[in-house]
Amino acid sequence: MLKNTLILLETKAAKSGILYVMCLPFGDSLLVQIMNDAFADAAKRAGDRLVCKTGCTQCCHGAFALGPLDALRLKTGVKKLRETAPDLASEIVHRADMWVVEHGAAFPGDPVTGFLGNSEEERERFEHFANDAACPALDPASGRCDIYAWRPMTCRVFGPPVRVGDGEALAHCELCFVGASTDDVAACEMAVPYDLEAEILEEIPSKGETVVAFALLS
Repeated sequence: MLKNTLILLETKAAKSGILYVMCLPFGDSLLVQIMNDAFADAAKRAGDRLVCKTGCTQCCHGAFALGPLDALRLKTGVKKLRETAPDLASEIVHRADMWVVEHGAAFPGDPVTGFLGNSEEERERFEHFANDAACPALDPASGRCDIYAWRPMTCRVFGPPVRVGDGEALAHCELCFVGASTDDVAACEMAVPYDLEAEILEEIPSKGETVVAFALLS
């Protein structure tokens, strides 16, 4: 059923001029479009209770795990910027290099490949790894993400309420929905197409996880 839906969406996208981007799976552009629409819908329902804005960078600090689709999207973004804005691409890569220099020695995985480790000890170390470090994609002067169009799914869902864990709980940015009731929060839930993302992930050979800095340097 999901595969048939994806085929229909791809046909619709092709007719509307949405094309493949670099080496990303075709479905990624559809996933991003759905995510953008879902965020806009949740933001409309949240109103001024969703305080996310340019310059608010709390969610841009701390390392988090990236799946192969997010990593490939970031890599594609860097390639695109090398063509359209080479100076910006060089600055992003420089910040990623500096991030690895500062934090690479403590990386709980393989610092050569950039893949996170899977052992219990490595997963525990990752919980405390680079928690205060700024994302190398963040422009410290403007507070903007320099690779915003290609940002990971984690970044795209931060702010509105989304289902976490086993799906029973709703989580949102701690700066948002201050004083809102449980019902008010639930009424602003952002729908996330996890099944579609999983379908697209099947097309990518690499299954390892990494972090933003290594993805930008790959």
